[in-house]
Amino acid sequence: MSKLYIIPTPIGNLEDITLRAIRILKEVDLILAEDTRTSKPLLKHFEITTPLQSHHLYNEHEKVNLIIQELKFGRTIALISDAGTPAISDPGFLLVRECIKNDIDVETLPGATAFVPALVNSGLPCERFSFEGFLPQKKGRQTKLESLVEEPRTMIFYESPHRLIKTLNSFADYFGQERKASVSREISKMFEENRRGTLRELIDYFEQKTIKGEIVIVVQGK
Repeated sequence: MSKLYIIPTPIGNLEDITLRAIRILKEVDLILAEDTRTSKPLLKHFEITTPLQSHHLYNEHEKVNLIIQELKFGRTIALISDAGTPAISDPGFLLVRECIKNDIDVETLPGATAFVPALVNSGLPCERFSFEGFLPQKKGRQTKLESLVEEPRTMIFYESPHRLIKTLNSFADYFGQERKASVSREISKMFEENRRGTLRELIDYFEQKTIKGEIVIVVQGK
């Protein structure tokens, strides 16, 4: 019976994958991966030999109809990203939407995603939050930040290491230097770091460091 499985993969420690995810990855007919080079070591580690194809931001529009046809023929397919849960700041939404349009069953497994441990580790209120993902790099960045000035909920952002200082300075400009925040990087890896303080304190700290790893910034709401 045809089905699309959305399967989270570890964001750091390989032990974070679930037993169910491993079983399904072994059982499906095909695995779609954001970057096959990144996924191969993971699959090899768990002795998963299922055929692998690329499915990323730059080819998902041209490939989605072919994948839908494969599913209509009765195949089972799993979608994974480089790390974490597909469709959360990663490809996946388009394929899920088209499956729903075509009455193809979609099953999403629970599992690793970076923003949940970062939010809990921040010490900021967790009961209500706004996940913003990556900010626009140029066009729309100012508009987005202006729209969040009055946001009362805890805000969560993804960022790359080389833009961290710029983004923290932007937050200080729009939200105030004394706004509380946290920066989490290398989550679930050997050198995981969770740094908490005001935006000014975080800027001063990270300006003195060589910054590596994917980053989650959690900012207190107004």
